[in-house]
Amino acid sequence: MRLLHTSDWHLGRAFHRVSMLGAQAAFIGHLVETVREHAVDAVVVSGDVYDRAVPPLAAVELFDDALHRLAALGVPTVMISGNHDSARRLGVGAGLIDRAGIHLRTAPAEAGTPVVLRDAHGPVAFYGLPYLEPALVKDEFGVERAGHETVLAAAMDRVRADLAGRAPGTRSVVLAHAFVTGGQPSDSERDITVGGVAAVPAGVFDGVDYVALGHLHGCQTLTERIRYSGSPLPYSFSEAGHRKSMWLIDLDAGGAVRAERLDCPVPRPLARLRGALEDLLADPALTPHEEAWVEATLTDPVRPADPMARLAARFPHTLALVFDPERSPDDPDVSYARRLAGRDDQQIAEDFVAHVRGAGPDPRERAVLRDAFDAVRADDTLREVAR
Repeated sequence: MRLLHTSDWHLGRAFHRVSMLGAQAAFIGHLVETVREHAVDAVVVSGDVYDRAVPPLAAVELFDDALHRLAALGVPTVMISGNHDSARRLGVGAGLIDRAGIHLRTAPAEAGTPVVLRDAHGPVAFYGLPYLEPALVKDEFGVERAGHETVLAAAMDRVRADLAGRAPGTRSVVLAHAFVTGGQPSDSERDITVGGVAAVPAGVFDGVDYVALGHLHGCQTLTERIRYSGSPLPYSFSEAGHRKSMWLIDLDAGGAVRAERLDCPVPRPLARLRGALEDLLADPALTPHEEAWVEATLTDPVRPADPMARLAARFPHTLALVFDPERSPDDPDVSYARRLAGRDDQQIAEDFVAHVRGAGPDPRERAVLRDAFDAVRADDTLREVAR
């Protein structure tokens, strides 16, 4: 069976205030043509269809167009909700849409109930694991402590139990939206840390033939059977080095995987430039970036006058301006930035406690801080769902 694995469309999202709807529509057209050109048997979309729980009308219209075009091909599509989606809203009408070959899996309770498709070699069971917010689904899965690994492990137990009851030789595909250990994040993914831990081990997914992951925006291979497709478009300058693509996956009769990357259309290249303003304006080596979306980091010791206007004269698509003046290593601003670099909210809070009272938090206090951060994240998620 031939699968096309994609994820993280983020319909409705802008890139530094530049609308991406045109580029997103072009991607949908490219997706449909790819399905036709490569004789794809099934499309899998691993979450974050929309960029927020209540998407703008134009994004909803684009999604509606995508569903109609995919259904018209007669090629089944299996789709899950991600952490940016409202699972309930995305899943409205799933039962009716199912009849058109578009299979929306947004309910955690359905984790062990697959969409079963067939090819010449027999059945393939597709299990949709939507984004599982631990605090909201722990009761559904009967786990005592909310955590990404515990709820995903419980969901995969249901998958394996269902698979064990199926005919021998049934091949299996799992769609999941999660941060799996070994994946490389970018700046444009929303933090899903719970209990101080965001990542789950790849071993959670043992026992299935292919795992189609969503959430991280860079296309990457964790194992031959576990892959992220990445987002089809860039949503932050941290993705400047990404090659935006989809995975074309062939599952043979025994469940072995053969994978090929298919490039997505690029609306405009990204460039991250760094240096003194005058150097950026004069350097002939930067000519190839004059039509790119540009993030410029200025290292001038004193902020120059009208930097954005002057940059835009040469790089008309400059979208982001960062000031990082060159300073001596003992400058207080430099040392403070270095102390914060790479530290998460929990670590920063613990540092603050140590600074205020002269000693860091004990294990009980660390647990209180961790629970407080988890409660805030869960509350934010509930507010998104309720909107």
